[in-house]
Amino acid sequence: MNTINRRSFVKLLAGGSGVVAAAYSGISLAKTGTSARVIVVGGGFGGSTCAKYLHKFDPNLDITLIEPAKQFVTCPFSNAVMGGMRDLKTISHSYTAHTKRGSKVIHSTVIAIDPVTKKVSLSNGQTLFYDRLVLSPGIDFRWDAVEGMTAADAKTIPHAWQGGTQTTLLRKQIMAIPNGGVFIIAPPGNPFRCPPGPYERVSLVAHYLKQHKPKSKILILDAKAKFSKQPLFMQGWEKLYPGMIEWVGSDAGGRIERVDVAGRVLHTETGDKHKGDVINFIPPQKAGTIAHTSGLTNNDGWCPVDQRTFESKVHRDIQIIGDASVAGKMPKSGFAANSQGKVCAAAIVASIHNIKMPDPSYVNTCYSLVSPNYGISVAAVYRYAKDKGIYKVKGSGGVSPKDAHAEFRTLEARYAEGWYDSITSDAFS
Repeated sequence: MNTINRRSFVKLLAGGSGVVAAAYSGISLAKTGTSARVIVVGGGFGGSTCAKYLHKFDPNLDITLIEPAKQFVTCPFSNAVMGGMRDLKTISHSYTAHTKRGSKVIHSTVIAIDPVTKKVSLSNGQTLFYDRLVLSPGIDFRWDAVEGMTAADAKTIPHAWQGGTQTTLLRKQIMAIPNGGVFIIAPPGNPFRCPPGPYERVSLVAHYLKQHKPKSKILILDAKAKFSKQPLFMQGWEKLYPGMIEWVGSDAGGRIERVDVAGRVLHTETGDKHKGDVINFIPPQKAGTIAHTSGLTNNDGWCPVDQRTFESKVHRDIQIIGDASVAGKMPKSGFAANSQGKVCAAAIVASIHNIKMPDPSYVNTCYSLVSPNYGISVAAVYRYAKDKGIYKVKGSGGVSPKDAHAEFRTLEARYAEGWYDSITSDAFS
């Protein structure tokens, strides 16, 4: 029999979940036999972390993780694949650790959720029942907001904003750029997955082109007037890739109105036309498909949740974490999803065993590579308040100093590698 008292539960929270803990004691959390059936849908940073910590907090849970892919290819460090610094295998992670812990892993797709009878239907024909359901469905794309482009056109003009075949496709196109060619990237407006991601991609594509196609140019047509870590990225570009990169913000004609897929031409709302040898168009985004088909989204396409527990505001006993959720001031990032997965697991276990959950705290850290030896970062701590949801703690975290010396940038690049190894180990092992 696995028995965890309240004090032990809080120690687990404090030790790994990012939850601010108070002292509790004397109440048993786990009982003999199964305490509840929990289904986790989506095996990315949020879902995989949540499944792991559910088992950690209550080993008697009957946990099922549903994920179509047999390996999860991360978006973090996928830009290093674009820049020729990594192989796809190094950012691919299996789910064997979950099965070794005793959780069930089903490689299928959830096609329907019935919140009344508490069941999910899978594309393989299975029907599963749950006591608690966690959705971590990631993102989907708002193709209806893009004139001239459909989901099928991503085979020609890749977004590469979901890891896997899109990563490989864009990498091949980058390698085929002629010397003197043009790479165009078009990042979306906020909110979207990984706000610094497009600009790290620009950096590492520039690193590749500088070595192999030095006459080539990179054009950024941005739907925003400013972007994450902008001064740090621009300083790095001026230092490492002078004259290669041009950024055009939304207020200067960077917003895309139409995509000519066959001609590889982007039309801006100001009437300008930009033709590229490779176009990386990243569409506007929304919560993953199952969240929409289940009626769990708001008018903006994202999932409103109780930001203390991540329980859906639409249906009880369904928690939604990661990029799909409306999580206050937290960015849509892998580290944020990892932090939310732990808080969600704690909230579920506390609720099942009728224990008051300590007030949660959340963390986000994001490293970006401007080159293999030039790193920058941003970090913050977030807390929850009933009147304002998840908010950033004033004075917490911060960004890399702008005028740091070369040794500092090199250290941050090494820290980025360590950060990746740590978060993927936490989520997938």
